[in-house]
Amino acid sequence: MTLSKQFFPLLFLFLFIFPLQHATNPKTCSSSFWGSLLNKCERFGVSIRFPFCGHAGFSLHCTNFNKTVIELPMSGTFLVHRINYLKQQISLKDPQGCMVKRLLSFNTSGSPFSPRFNVYYTFLTCRKEVLMPSWYPPIHCLSNSTSSFFATSNLTLANSMLPSCQIVKRVAVPVNVPFEDNGFSTVINVLDLLLEWSSPNCSGCEKHSLRCGFKNKASLEVKCFDDESGHLSASLVLIIALCTIGGFSIFVCIAMSVYHSERFIFHRSAAVATRALPQQPRRVLVTTTGLDQSTIESYKKVKLGESRRLPGTNGIICPICLSEYAKTETLRCIPECDHCFHVECIDVWLKIHGSCPICRKTLMLSTL
Repeated sequence: MTLSKQFFPLLFLFLFIFPLQHATNPKTCSSSFWGSLLNKCERFGVSIRFPFCGHAGFSLHCTNFNKTVIELPMSGTFLVHRINYLKQQISLKDPQGCMVKRLLSFNTSGSPFSPRFNVYYTFLTCRKEVLMPSWYPPIHCLSNSTSSFFATSNLTLANSMLPSCQIVKRVAVPVNVPFEDNGFSTVINVLDLLLEWSSPNCSGCEKHSLRCGFKNKASLEVKCFDDESGHLSASLVLIIALCTIGGFSIFVCIAMSVYHSERFIFHRSAAVATRALPQQPRRVLVTTTGLDQSTIESYKKVKLGESRRLPGTNGIICPICLSEYAKTETLRCIPECDHCFHVECIDVWLKIHGSCPICRKTLMLSTL
């Protein structure tokens, strides 16, 4: 019993805690440094793997608010909204919620990224005193008390505003699908910038659900490796198998502990003793009526001491109610077989059955 109590915690840690700890923290990047640095950001929806693991131009960072960001050399820091590794595309947002301001100086030079599609937007400002239709929504984050800022992809509309308004700049905006606004729009201010990269090219690996990486440290060539999720699945299968074996072992240990416990030994001994008694022939009538109160009262009573021990095959549990005897409790013993029980339990039994609950020995009335 002492060995099993010491063994259970160790077995539980080995089979359950340690394997699951490794299974729930797979490294998606080849570098353990970058994997540990960005792991908390991955939990918030952005999957981070090669080449976004410290590779030149692809370095990501995790903010104190668990936001994944990337810094473009000529344009500054942007929030990473989504990465599509199969199409090799990345969607960016402005951390301050004013994308138009960032577009005025947006430049992908010095980075591995380039636009997929460009939609040319014209940005212009109009004085507040210029009467503008209500369906010309301004860009509020760039408007002030004296002028309103507008954006449109319709160059004809922008030119028609002259000379009342002044064109600030015409900018190529990288978008997912080319389109054109008929009027002024604020959608550009909340639009994701969609950029893509061509090198390193891992689309073939991604297509077959394989992990991509450099062939070696000295080469910029990439190759496909076995999918990490496959290794993880194998690990999970192994963990399930080990947990099953461990659970079965724990069950066997508990069962053996119960089997050798004092209560179980008592019931097992009583059952063996009952089966060892000679069977009564069918022609012998067994008394089915109970005993009278005077006969029951004639059976001796025993008051338990500190040890709660009784003579013979009696244990410390009442075979009728299956409760342990308490110190100073009074028990009644049947003289014919010397089996003892709680007084309240055996009195009720004898009034109905007139036989010992354990050995089924038929008891005689005191008047006979």
